[in-house]
Amino acid sequence: MKFFIDTANLAQIKEAQALGVLDGVTTNPSLMAKEGITGKNNILKHYVDICNLVDGDVSAEVNALDFEGMVKEGEELAELHEQIVVKLPMTKEGVMAAKYFSDKGIKTNVTLVFSVGQALLAAKAGATFVSPFVGRLDDISTDGLNLIQEIREVYDNYGYETQILAASVRHTMHIVNCAKIGADVMTGPLSAIYGLLKHPLTDIGLAQFVADFEKGNK
Repeated sequence: MKFFIDTANLAQIKEAQALGVLDGVTTNPSLMAKEGITGKNNILKHYVDICNLVDGDVSAEVNALDFEGMVKEGEELAELHEQIVVKLPMTKEGVMAAKYFSDKGIKTNVTLVFSVGQALLAAKAGATFVSPFVGRLDDISTDGLNLIQEIREVYDNYGYETQILAASVRHTMHIVNCAKIGADVMTGPLSAIYGLLKHPLTDIGLAQFVADFEKGNK
């Protein structure tokens, strides 16, 4: 399973990269705004800065809603850096754009996916990644993990190569459960990744090792 961090914060990306398990980054306009990154030139530069920090894919989202606009923005994003993945919305125009970029060998991430049917269309269009939103489904009392499982079943039935990118991951158990049911990628906050490190028996055992060492080496 690949680990992506869902942020535009350079300090957090550096920290995740230093941990040695980071495979990529996902961003969106909301995350850019959260970091105070505004204005086209500043946003484009920020994407390049992110690419220079990590070795893997960096999803950069288009803002246009029409096909022509998505193509124009997507091509500009793709030219920024070889690691850029063009992030497109799950709409008719977004699916058309995914097919356009797929035919040109440009990676895409179809986002805001909430049903198996949407995921199927994205795969048919040749999307590199499809991003079902686990946490947002949980927020409305719908099983987000079940959607991941159903998409996995459909993709396996037909050998689709589109990678399932579990998005809107909120906590550590989301990561563990997505791994169990076969998500290819997860993207979430750094805190959720750090949560995988924690276990009380590890803390107790380490404290005992340290205490025993100190007793015998005074």
